[in-house]
Amino acid sequence: MSTTEVVVTGIGATTPLGGDVPSTWDGMIAGRSGITANADWAVQHDLPSRLVAPLAVEPSEVLPRVLLRKMDRCEQVALIAARQAWADAGFPRPSDEHHPVDPDRLGVVIGSGMGGPVSLLAQYDLLRQGGARKVSPLAVPMLMPNGPAAYVGIELRARAGVHSPASACASGAESLAHAWRMIRSGVADVVVAGGAEACIAPLTVAGFAQMRTLSQRNDDPDRASRPFDVDRDGFVIGEGAGVLVLESAEHARARGAAVYGRLAGAGITSDGYHITGLRPDGAGQVNAMRTAIRSAGLVPSDIGHVNAHATSTVVGDISEAASIRAAVGDHPVLTAPKGSLGHLVGGAGSVEGIITLLSVYHGVVPATRNLDNQDPRVELDVATGEPRKIRLDAAMTDSFGFGGHNVALVFTAA
Repeated sequence: MSTTEVVVTGIGATTPLGGDVPSTWDGMIAGRSGITANADWAVQHDLPSRLVAPLAVEPSEVLPRVLLRKMDRCEQVALIAARQAWADAGFPRPSDEHHPVDPDRLGVVIGSGMGGPVSLLAQYDLLRQGGARKVSPLAVPMLMPNGPAAYVGIELRARAGVHSPASACASGAESLAHAWRMIRSGVADVVVAGGAEACIAPLTVAGFAQMRTLSQRNDDPDRASRPFDVDRDGFVIGEGAGVLVLESAEHARARGAAVYGRLAGAGITSDGYHITGLRPDGAGQVNAMRTAIRSAGLVPSDIGHVNAHATSTVVGDISEAASIRAAVGDHPVLTAPKGSLGHLVGGAGSVEGIITLLSVYHGVVPATRNLDNQDPRVELDVATGEPRKIRLDAAMTDSFGFGGHNVALVFTAA
C-alpha cells in the first residue's frame, strides 16, 4: 500500500446531543446527557430497561417530506450527516452541469449494524393487518443494510465504489478504515465515510435486554450509562450518524481545502471466538490497536489519548482497559463518550471518530460522564469531572462489535 496521506476535510453528525457536529461537541464538553426514559412502549411491553438515547433533532425538521416517506430512519440520519460533511468540506452539491469531484474517483462507505429494522417491523405489521397490498413497494430499499450508503452514493453520484460494512457496533469505524484503504490504494481521491443507526424499537430493546447488556437504571436516566464505573450495569441504546469526508492530502491541497487532521492509521481484526462473547486474552483488540499505530508510522508512546469503546457493560469495559494497557500502555488520557451519547451501535465508531479528531484539533479531551468511582481494575487515566486540556499530536479510537469485530483508528494533527 502507498504512503498517501489521508486527511479529513469535512465532518457531519446528528446525535442524541445535537443535530450537527458543533452541538454534539459542545454537549460532550459541557457534560450533557442525551439519555432519557421511554416509559410508554417500554411499560406496555414489560421491558426491564426503559432507557434510550433518541436524536436531539428529528429528521422531519431537516429533510423534506418526500424523502421521509421513502427512506428508513437509518437512511435519513446517514443522509443528514453526509450532507453536513459534504458542505463542511466546501463541496457544492453535484448538479447536471458540474460535479466538484471526478465521480469515478469518489467513493462512499457507510456502515450500519442493523439496517432498517424499524421499517421491517412496521411493514410486517401492515402485512399482518391488511395483506400484501398494504406493504410498501419501497419496503426492501428501506430495510436493506446498504440503504444508507446507497442513498448517499446516489445523491453524490459516487462511482468509485459504494460499500456498507455490517460489523455490528464496529460498523462505523470499519467504514472509516475501508475508506482510508481506498484512498491509500489509489482507488479514490475522496471518500465519504461513516456509520448510521436508528434501531430504537421494542423488539431490539427487548433483545438486548434478554442478553443482559442494557442498563436498568430506569429511575435515573441521566446517570444510567457509566463507563468504567464500579456501578455500571449495561449500556443504553441510542441512534444517530457520523460522516467524515476523507481525501488524499494531494487532492485537498490542490483545491485549497481546510483540514481538521489526518486519519493516519487503521487496524481491523477478528476474534474467531464467539458470536457475542469476548475472547478472554483480548488478542484481537490488542492486535487491532497495534496495527493501527504501526500503520500510522507511530509507536505506542506517541498516542496521547484513547477514545474508548467502553459501552458500560460489566465485562466489556474491563477487557478493553486491559487491551489498551497491553497495546498502548498506561500513559494516554482516556474518555468514554457513551456516558453522554448512549450506544449508537453502527453509528458509534464514526461519531466517536469525529470526537477523537476534534480532541486532537482542539487539544481537549471531554470528560467521561457518570464516572464517580472508577473500577480499580481499570488501571488507566480516565478524564472525569472537567474536560482535560492537553496537547495532542496523535489519538486513537476503539470500536468492537458482536461477532468479534475489532477496529482501531489513529488520528493525528494536520
